[in-house]
Amino acid sequence: MDFVSYLDVFEKILNNPQPPAPYDNPDYFNYAKLNWSRMHRWLKQATIAPETKSVVMAITQPQNWIVITEPWCGDAAHIVPFFELLSALNPMIKVDYQLRDSPPFLINEYLTNGGKSIPKLIIRNSDGKDLGTWGPRPAECQELYNQLVAEKADFETLKTELQKWYNKDQGKLIQAELTQLLATTQQ
Repeated sequence: MDFVSYLDVFEKILNNPQPPAPYDNPDYFNYAKLNWSRMHRWLKQATIAPETKSVVMAITQPQNWIVITEPWCGDAAHIVPFFELLSALNPMIKVDYQLRDSPPFLINEYLTNGGKSIPKLIIRNSDGKDLGTWGPRPAECQELYNQLVAEKADFETLKTELQKWYNKDQGKLIQAELTQLLATTQQ
């Protein structure tokens, strides 16, 4: 689905008086509601780094970006807007948003340490060959996540600390890592 369709799926969940699983669980529903706000804030306020813009604009061969995500995913609320903003800079990039927990379950082919961590970006050429993958979060944020898990932090602490990290970083490391990855797709 395209980004507008993804937003439509997201909004229908939030506006449904009896949302489908897992959003019938108040925790998941509230995560999605919060993620909707966070995502829209990034779409309005994100600043694209000049070097990232430059590498995206330099793409001369068609690329298909597949973004595996879910509305309940807190990391996706901070990262997916950057995928969308970057892809909009170059008409050679087409994006397909796929839900992790719905067919065709492409995530099963792109596990992170055996898990279905999202968001996940898969960059393919026009022949369907993978040029690179990225996700589920920037390396520094992943280190923080791993540290908190090792310390057996409760879920609330985990969420709060990751939120603080994303707010402080302002998308800089997401873009830096994507800039490096995208530069390799042009070789």
